[in-house]
Amino acid sequence: MLIRQIKPEETYTLRHKVLWPDKPFAYVILNEDAEGQHFGAFRDEDLMAVISLFEENGVARFRKFATRPDCQRQGIGMRLLDRVIEEARKLGAHTLWCDARLSAATFYQRFGMEPEGAVFYKGEIPYSKYVLKLTDKNVD
Repeated sequence: MLIRQIKPEETYTLRHKVLWPDKPFAYVILNEDAEGQHFGAFRDEDLMAVISLFEENGVARFRKFATRPDCQRQGIGMRLLDRVIEEARKLGAHTLWCDARLSAATFYQRFGMEPEGAVFYKGEIPYSKYVLKLTDKNVD
């Protein structure tokens, strides 16, 4: 498997098919896509998963994390999120967060991410904000 940076438009089809297949295609295109870093996990030339990373003032956020259903539970998403955590640190971020579907909460908890704030809904899907501190506050 190879993880590499990709163009925003290379994420759109997978975002749509996995995350919001019942919404119009334009629903998965973010206004800020041009400012982000986008990563894809490939097997040969076959795109299996995508994720988008945005950083501002030491706070990084990942969005539109999608893994093809036939590629889930194979460690692909874990490796992709590991890469995004590494990239956020390289950008100097002290915090990384996402809006996580509650159905994926245990996945994010494996990375040390913790829920913050109340559960909210996007349509009928329950979400929570999950946060990971990237710096150790005890370091001088």
